[in-house]
Amino acid sequence: MTAHHAPALAGWRHAYSGKVRDLYVPDDGSDGRVLVVASDRISAYDHVLPTEIPDKGVVLTALSLWWFDQLADLVPGHVLSTDVPEDVAGRAMVCHRLDMYPVECVARGYLTGSGLAEYRSTGAVCGVPLPSGLEDGSRLPEPIFTPATKAAVGEHDENVTFEQVAAQIGHDDAARLREITLAVYARAAGIAADRGMILADTKLELGLDSGGTLVLGDEVLTPDSSRYWPAESWQPGRAQPSFDKQYVRDWLTSPASGWDRSSDVPPPPLPEEVVERTRERYVQAYERITGEQF
Repeated sequence: MTAHHAPALAGWRHAYSGKVRDLYVPDDGSDGRVLVVASDRISAYDHVLPTEIPDKGVVLTALSLWWFDQLADLVPGHVLSTDVPEDVAGRAMVCHRLDMYPVECVARGYLTGSGLAEYRSTGAVCGVPLPSGLEDGSRLPEPIFTPATKAAVGEHDENVTFEQVAAQIGHDDAARLREITLAVYARAAGIAADRGMILADTKLELGLDSGGTLVLGDEVLTPDSSRYWPAESWQPGRAQPSFDKQYVRDWLTSPASGWDRSSDVPPPPLPEEVVERTRERYVQAYERITGEQF
């Protein structure tokens, strides 16, 4: 894991850096607020890459803000304000500090990725039995809640059953997370469908604010936390083209990169063309979903 140099920001003290985000807390020690900065870093295969994608942090922040607005009547979002230091304008949000549930709340409406692998070996995903004969990209009979445990940086999140989540956080809280996750997915999938896009799956982070209210945290419904496919080219039985890091992953696993994914060697820098095409995909996703020019 490369060390990231988070910029020094007036009034804020750097507290933590994740794969792609930097978190700050107020200098004056006042609790309850946190500054979330989306960097242009990109991660793939559990590595943070040495090359950044220009504008990625701005695109993901703008898209999250748009989605928080669309979902406000279902579940409140954690954003307090976008009045942030000039150095990070457009890529940062002042947010409520939440007590996060230790669960990745995932909803899937289509079968792919880790869900597909699990289905192939067990006929179920996270303990939810599915009909036989489904393939990569198949639409599920109805969207399902497929939670995962949060892994340390560099480790894979692990799919778990609803019962395992209930045993960890209590049945009522687990049921509430499932209900909200599926409601958010249903709303977002409908909006995406109106724009010619399939929302295959999405991952939410939920927590409690100081008053005990359930609040949606982190980023929401971005190409980093969700799989979007163009509806016009959807075809089960193969991998679908998607609005995310596909170019990056494809290049890293191609002979051109010379990188061995199974080795301990970190991935090489990305060529300019891959950077440019990846930036285009993020901007395209933003424009298609929101209907606004980036």
